[in-house]
Amino acid sequence: MMKFRFRRQGTDPQREKIKQELFAFSKTVEHGFPHQPSALAYDPELQLMAIGTKAGAVKVYGAPGVEFTGLHDDTTAVIQIHFLPGQGRLVSLLDDNTIHLWELTPTPPRQVGGVKRDGVVILQEVDNYSLPGRPGIESCSTTRVTVLLLLRSCDLLCVGTEGGGVYFLDLPSLSLKDGQTLLQDQVTQSLPEDYRCGKSLGPVESLQEHPRQAGKILIGYSRGLVVLWDVSSRQIEKLFLGKQQLESLVWECSGNLFVSSHSDGGYSVWAVVNDDCNNPQPVSSTIPYGPFPCKAINKILWRTTATGSPVLLYSGGMPRASYGDRHCLTIQQDTDHVTLDFTSRVIDFFTVHNVEQEKEFDDPSALVVLLEEELVVIDLQTSGWPSMPTPYLAPLHSSAITCSCHITSVPPKLWERLINAGRAQQGHEHAPGRWPICGGKNLAPPPKQQELLLTGHEDGTVRFWDASGIALTPLYKLSTANVFHTDCDSCDVPQDPGDDPDLQLEEEWPPFRKVGCFDPYSDDPRLGIQKISLCKYSNKLLVAGTAGQVIVLALSDERSDHTVDVAVVDLLQDREGFTWKGHDRLDPRLRPAPFPPGFQPQVLVQCMPPASVTAVALHAEWNLISFGTSHGFGLFDYQRRSAVLARCTLHPNDSLAMEGPLSRVKSLKKSLRQSFRRIRKSRVSGKKRTISTPTSKVQEANAALAEHEEMAPIQRRIEPRSADDSLSGVVRCLCFADTYLRDGTHHGPTLWAGTNSGSVYAYALVVPGVGSGRGSERGVAGESGGVCVEAVLGKEIQLMHRAPVVSISVLDGRAKPLPEPYEASQDLSIAPDMSNPHSVLIASEEQLKVFSLPKVSAKTKFKLTAHEGCRVRKVALVVFSSTAQEDYSEHTLVCLTNMGDMHLFSIPGLRPQVRYDCIRKEDISGIASCVFTRNGQGFYLISPSEYERFSLSAKAFTEPLCSVALERLSLTSDVTTMLPQTNGTLKNQIGQAEGQTEGLPSSLSSPLSDTPLSSPLSCADVTLESTGELTVEDVRDFLTTVDEEENNLKNIQEEEDRPPGILIN
Repeated sequence: MMKFRFRRQGTDPQREKIKQELFAFSKTVEHGFPHQPSALAYDPELQLMAIGTKAGAVKVYGAPGVEFTGLHDDTTAVIQIHFLPGQGRLVSLLDDNTIHLWELTPTPPRQVGGVKRDGVVILQEVDNYSLPGRPGIESCSTTRVTVLLLLRSCDLLCVGTEGGGVYFLDLPSLSLKDGQTLLQDQVTQSLPEDYRCGKSLGPVESLQEHPRQAGKILIGYSRGLVVLWDVSSRQIEKLFLGKQQLESLVWECSGNLFVSSHSDGGYSVWAVVNDDCNNPQPVSSTIPYGPFPCKAINKILWRTTATGSPVLLYSGGMPRASYGDRHCLTIQQDTDHVTLDFTSRVIDFFTVHNVEQEKEFDDPSALVVLLEEELVVIDLQTSGWPSMPTPYLAPLHSSAITCSCHITSVPPKLWERLINAGRAQQGHEHAPGRWPICGGKNLAPPPKQQELLLTGHEDGTVRFWDASGIALTPLYKLSTANVFHTDCDSCDVPQDPGDDPDLQLEEEWPPFRKVGCFDPYSDDPRLGIQKISLCKYSNKLLVAGTAGQVIVLALSDERSDHTVDVAVVDLLQDREGFTWKGHDRLDPRLRPAPFPPGFQPQVLVQCMPPASVTAVALHAEWNLISFGTSHGFGLFDYQRRSAVLARCTLHPNDSLAMEGPLSRVKSLKKSLRQSFRRIRKSRVSGKKRTISTPTSKVQEANAALAEHEEMAPIQRRIEPRSADDSLSGVVRCLCFADTYLRDGTHHGPTLWAGTNSGSVYAYALVVPGVGSGRGSERGVAGESGGVCVEAVLGKEIQLMHRAPVVSISVLDGRAKPLPEPYEASQDLSIAPDMSNPHSVLIASEEQLKVFSLPKVSAKTKFKLTAHEGCRVRKVALVVFSSTAQEDYSEHTLVCLTNMGDMHLFSIPGLRPQVRYDCIRKEDISGIASCVFTRNGQGFYLISPSEYERFSLSAKAFTEPLCSVALERLSLTSDVTTMLPQTNGTLKNQIGQAEGQTEGLPSSLSSPLSDTPLSSPLSCADVTLESTGELTVEDVRDFLTTVDEEENNLKNIQEEEDRPPGILIN
């Protein structure tokens, strides 16, 4: 009998085929700015830009949508990158002193989700080389590479070293040319006696090829000596005896001059003349920000123009005492002088200019600056040198990301209004010029629908991003700071001045101008955005923050000066014995304030105590919002400006909930201490624990039943959680639904709330006018002071193990999720089935359960923690479309666990479909930041500045589709690009179902688990600084781990029904 009960079911070939047509896992593209960039290069022929990172990644960008990514075998920092112009090849230098050759390589077609797709082009490493040490010298520091120079012929690579030697490598073979090496001893012999002085020349700091005479290079040594060397004749043509420590060199385009920059903050101009003088002096030497000591000019560029005066660009050189901590780049032309002031370190920069030999002048059109936290492009052809908006590589973390929200199928009208609002914000800050990095061709078809990604930030802003394609483009930025009184009063400056030359002259000298949008500092941490909800049909936006502020905003095309209505909701309901020890509320602005076009605040609801908002829900058709904190939840009618409901969920022992999220050190210590006490207590006296609540008899009965019931051999015993756990009153989820709650014949509006202690509250709502032209009737009733919205408690459910409730969803009579507000009433979707009984799907951290309505009796369940040894972190109901049949789709429940894997279940049967390894289990921030789309895709943070985009659908995915014309190939390949992961793994383009991967090695079935923790993208470095949704439960995952072998048990048979552990009032 028992043997038959637990026998594994056989697989249905037809169902397996359908699953292949529906599900396929792939990581498609990385959105945002590369984490910890370290190198920059530009191909003027292909108009491609490459960025190297400290994690060993090389990313190539062209026109929007053209992207390629390569990853070195070792996670070693990329020091330099150089393109072989026009060939689709590049050379990289790593911090481990190895040189690598990369090229764009086509691959054969492959199968994805049962569908044959074209081959891809990947950026692939084809060769590498490491300089051998000098004979007789044990130390390898003399051959440590300091600088690379690729000659214009692209067949020779010059390698400067720390020992002062210059080596020459053949390309593309990366082989050392015998007899061509130039050692420092050979140069020293040609120096005058008074210059030698027994001192070393130092490392090679710069190598530059003559712009007119191929094969002649300038070699700059750290001591200050510059040598003009002829590679073909192996002769020194000229010596330039500099006396200041050298930083960089650059040729003037005619080859008659070159410029050197030095460590004292100055630069010198040298003339290259054909005379016998072997000891020329510089034509001029200047310390632009002297005479006081200045920092070094790290890099300098000299660009000629047809107008006469050259453009001089250099980084650094600031007065050491006054502005030594500034990150600056200076642009000079004749009397025009601007010092660009950035908020992060300058990594490298280049100009887009003429490179043809027949051109007499450089005529630079743009300056591209790679900073540690963002990319800035300056238009050099427009007066004032304004910055240009970036269509990609925007810094998502301009202020730390705290939450995110995805909107699919955005209506065209809303999309257009958002774009117009964003353009009005830019004003004259940005130049309208063409994006200069425009190589390659984006072959992806226009998106069938527009998608929005909304990100909430620590500084109180909400940013709207175009997530329809490969390039994540900024559309519009909303600031909530001007609703309150803060230290920096944004009401007085409604528009971010950015890099406006008229507003940014902070000092008379140097002429600073703030450039860029990265701002790691927040005026007030209470402004941080915690939750976002947008109704795309009514253009209503709900934003909630760290200090209990909940703001309802409406979209407007005109500027407005008005006062925001304020309402206060006390969630404690005068409960005695609780004193709030956290931060104060934000002071609202009581006078009219100016609000630019876009989303403008209408109502401010202040929760008291001002704890961080943990859940929100918006139903624009009913004009209702709901919000929850660690103290309780409330319901508010924003049309009538009146509170409908306030329910306290605190337990008498919830002292931690009164400290507030900003008491982080104290709270974390107390949380960990209580966690250990709870573990010890459960081991010693878990079976003797009593619960002093009105439901103690029910809980004791359920616990006794669980103790005496024989557990299935593949299940873990789950100890019931104590009712006095700290933060048990935290509201985790809220949900509006039009369903059956009181009886099976009358349906109506309801509100559902789930808490951290496993409690679910269901309220029946009386909303005047629902279903009969509600909008106008509600407006009349509100003005006349008539009927109000009412809320009556209908059901109260207590989950047996008191696991936190992660999600609540109501299913209609066809077991489909209910449509969003306005979708059914405006015939934008199929009307829900109201003739058959409804059900509610409640997902806790430990199990998934479907209850019938209105009786709230258990129908089906799946105990994920007992079976898989993991806890649910994120849940979404997703529609998966078939690749074989256009009209076939399935609604599926997607669960992300604390182990970083994705579990897909059918609804309402809750039968496991497939499981995919997605995120490393150590990456707490990535798991906490994950957000799903309605069509089977998702996003999660792989660093503070990058989102990883993935797809669980065989049909719906977004990946690069582009072509690049290469000289080394006879034909242009119009194929897609496959991007490797920057965390050290290739992206799995072919998703495997769990039953199909049992025979594979563990390293193949779970590639994401092999990522070394020393990587700059590991959780040890970045996971705790990029999201505001980390909880004590996330930290507990590190304290107690489960046996990984048990995590491989799959496809269990649904267990027999047991008495449900619920209490129904």
